[in-house]
Amino acid sequence: MDISALQTFIDVARRGSFAAVARESGLDPSSISRQIAVLEKAIGYRLFDRTTRQLALTEAGQLTFERIQNPLEELDQIRDAALETISSPRGKLRVTASTAFAERWLIPRLAGFRDKFHDIILDLVLSDARIDLVAEGVDVAIRLGDRADGAFIVSRLMPTCYRVVASPGYLKTHDRLDAPSDLRHHDCIVFPLPGYRSQWRFRDPAGHIRKVDVSDTLTVSNALAIRRAALEGLGVALLGDWTIDSDIENGDLVDLFPGIEASAANFDTAAWILYPSRGYVPVKTRAFIDHLRAMA
Repeated sequence: MDISALQTFIDVARRGSFAAVARESGLDPSSISRQIAVLEKAIGYRLFDRTTRQLALTEAGQLTFERIQNPLEELDQIRDAALETISSPRGKLRVTASTAFAERWLIPRLAGFRDKFHDIILDLVLSDARIDLVAEGVDVAIRLGDRADGAFIVSRLMPTCYRVVASPGYLKTHDRLDAPSDLRHHDCIVFPLPGYRSQWRFRDPAGHIRKVDVSDTLTVSNALAIRRAALEGLGVALLGDWTIDSDIENGDLVDLFPGIEASAANFDTAAWILYPSRGYVPVKTRAFIDHLRAMA
């Protein structure tokens, strides 16, 4: 039986779409459909019920999916381990992160990795949504916030914090900002999530937490766009340090309360690395994680 056809079946079952698998493979959807049809003919039963609107596993297809995916993964692991003994790391590595984190932190640190590992093909899946890592075939994910959970290996890449910033131009034309309570009288650029748009939190060195109501004169749904709005002098913004540290160093933005921690929700946040929990971790995955840690 064709192992590649079985892998195609697993991919289609996970994504629920011929078209999605075709896009990832660079093939025409009809090619994927033909592979499944040939596989069904070989095994003697239908794997999918097909309609114009939906693709669903048959009962026999569901049983096949449940029983075959682990052996196929084990075969992949054996192949990867064998190749590692005779060659350098190679193959496609599918990585997901938020769009803002990728643009500001991840992508500027990829050149060194590409120079060292020419045979690893990076496939970046950038999304602000929490995508299903298994369904999307993701090898490594970078998540921000509290510690992530689930059936994955999770480790901290680096701590993160938030800063309240404004441009020098904005500060020249508005009232002084000596304390967080002064924010009530300023234009604030807020993120449209519960708890982010109406109130910011501050923690002083003694650990005392103060909540400050802010006016949402401008609501923006993307961290990169919030950064740009702050640079353009449209107001005061609360942003992750990885987003705006270089702007502060360059003098393009001013850290308004450098001695006070700021947050919209939780103070103790981090960037986390997630990868599937399994006994064997491919060398390409280990190489990428090691590179990220060295750059953090």
